[in-house]
Amino acid sequence: MFKPSPNPPGSDPASPSANPESNNSCDPSRRIPSTADIRATPRKLCTMFFVNPELDTETLLAHACESLASANVMTMDLADRTEGTSRNTLLGIAQVILLGELAVNRALYRIDPPE
Repeated sequence: MFKPSPNPPGSDPASPSANPESNNSCDPSRRIPSTADIRATPRKLCTMFFVNPELDTETLLAHACESLASANVMTMDLADRTEGTSRNTLLGIAQVILLGELAVNRALYRIDPPE
């Protein structure tokens, strides 16, 4: 019996599946960037959210303290409505937030000690 097709079938050298290493190099937009490519890409700052560089340290620390206090209240509120290991995790997060708030308060006291 005659078999009309070659065994194994021939492959088209222009097809990307013929050479597994060539499938990424055919189209540069589909190529996965290397670490060197990522590091060489120039970065620019996003101006959507930024902190005013002219603000003084005391104002920045006061805002950070208020933000941490708000995050602590939200975390504790969520922990009150949660049970099990998720509650323990939220209580741990609240404790870390409180430690950050204490550190910011200490920095504020160093800048402007209470009388």
